[in-house]
Amino acid sequence: MEVFLIRLLQFLLAISLLVLLHELGHFTFAKIFKVRVNKFYLFFNPKFHIASTYDNWVRRLLRLKPEVVPTKEVEEEDKDGNKEKKTVKEYVGTEYGLGWLPLGGYCAIDGMIDETNTKLSEETHPWEFRTKPTWQRLLIMIGGVLVNFLLALFIYSMILFTWGETYVPVEKMTYGMEFNNEAKALGFQDGDVLVSTDRGPLKKWDDDLFREVSKAKQVNVLRDGKPVTINIPESVDLNLLNMFKATPMFMRVWMPAVADSIIAGSAAEQIGMLPGDTIVGINGKTVTSYNQFQDEIARLRDVLEAKPADSMKVRQVEVVLAHVATEEALSDSLYCRYDTIATTLSADLKLGFFPVQLYKPTTFKYGFFESIPAGIGYGWHKLAGYVSDMQYVFTSEGAKSLGGFGAIGSLFPEVWDWHRFWEMTAFLSIILAFMNILPIPALDGGHVLFLLYEMITGRKPSEKFMIRAEYVGFGILVLLMVVANLNDILRWLGYM
Repeated sequence: MEVFLIRLLQFLLAISLLVLLHELGHFTFAKIFKVRVNKFYLFFNPKFHIASTYDNWVRRLLRLKPEVVPTKEVEEEDKDGNKEKKTVKEYVGTEYGLGWLPLGGYCAIDGMIDETNTKLSEETHPWEFRTKPTWQRLLIMIGGVLVNFLLALFIYSMILFTWGETYVPVEKMTYGMEFNNEAKALGFQDGDVLVSTDRGPLKKWDDDLFREVSKAKQVNVLRDGKPVTINIPESVDLNLLNMFKATPMFMRVWMPAVADSIIAGSAAEQIGMLPGDTIVGINGKTVTSYNQFQDEIARLRDVLEAKPADSMKVRQVEVVLAHVATEEALSDSLYCRYDTIATTLSADLKLGFFPVQLYKPTTFKYGFFESIPAGIGYGWHKLAGYVSDMQYVFTSEGAKSLGGFGAIGSLFPEVWDWHRFWEMTAFLSIILAFMNILPIPALDGGHVLFLLYEMITGRKPSEKFMIRAEYVGFGILVLLMVVANLNDILRWLGYM
């Protein structure tokens, strides 16, 4: 429960910040061009009996006063030249508020057809969105996306300035990688050290490395200290999504199944496992790496999910331990004895040890002025990678991989970590910017599309068409949200 609350708080804080600044982008350009903003709300505020009570409470707490619309009398001439007095509304201020439904926010701009589908009056006023020049309306609509993208670049720059960039360079992973059968069929071998592709050098072990390999025609590796080039046939399409979802994964950093430390009270402690001991087998299967040990545990987890009633039976395993004879045993493979020991794993199928970490990460520090171009480059690279990966959304596997609020929340760490929080916030800001600029009605990109059409043709789409388009766009968004959050539920239930 504590982990859930920590992740929930991080998620709400990040989303609230991003939505607030996104809407502030629209708000700022609207104010610059003297367009009236009726309401500026963080979170949504659907109206019904309970919501009205909440709304009144928030108003008292934040000392928000109900909006007053002043009027004035003006004299106007009709087509016959007769003067008559009219009472008209003047341009007034904005109602600021805090909604009760923490799923976003909104900036209600006067004279604009939005997701509320409010029909516009026939009478127009100079402070309305619809009366402004096309280029001004375009800037108002892209203001939110622009702020989100610039915010991401700023956060990435400040992350590099504050914490630097910490990783293990791929070429220094001297024990190499471990590959699945698909990779071995292409020519990779366990122990190969990835160096570069025909697209450029490989820097660090992350999503970008997989992305580069998936697009490469040649991959250069070090094998037993010698350079080797692996040619990827034209007929082979390395699908990035399949590379990650394959069991075992397409490639992994090789890690020895050697214990670095033992968790007190765990099954590992009860069987007498000591730091330096190596797992060489489990349930009659030979294990040559920590990855393979984890693969066997994953198979047990699949059995447990299929037959939860057999929990105790599945948790009972037989482990083969190799006890070290010297401190240099990891490199010399000197062992004093092998023991085959029966034990019972924990309820979450853990033996209870931490593996040896072969590589010490390197931290690259940036000065303030160095961090800005580095952060811009890093953010742009993240955006390019995300846009490239969108192609997989339109496949059956990609649709299954869509995640809703639960999936996004699970990306935040289990403990409060400001470094990781800001990384996730910057990435979500990039996602929010990109998703909002998609040419779907009800999103900013839909409005931008219609404005570009108006700029090219010189004709505005009709109000009737715009309202219908908003309905269609809103329906698409609701459908995507239902699918994404349903996927979260199915994954939680173990059906995906």
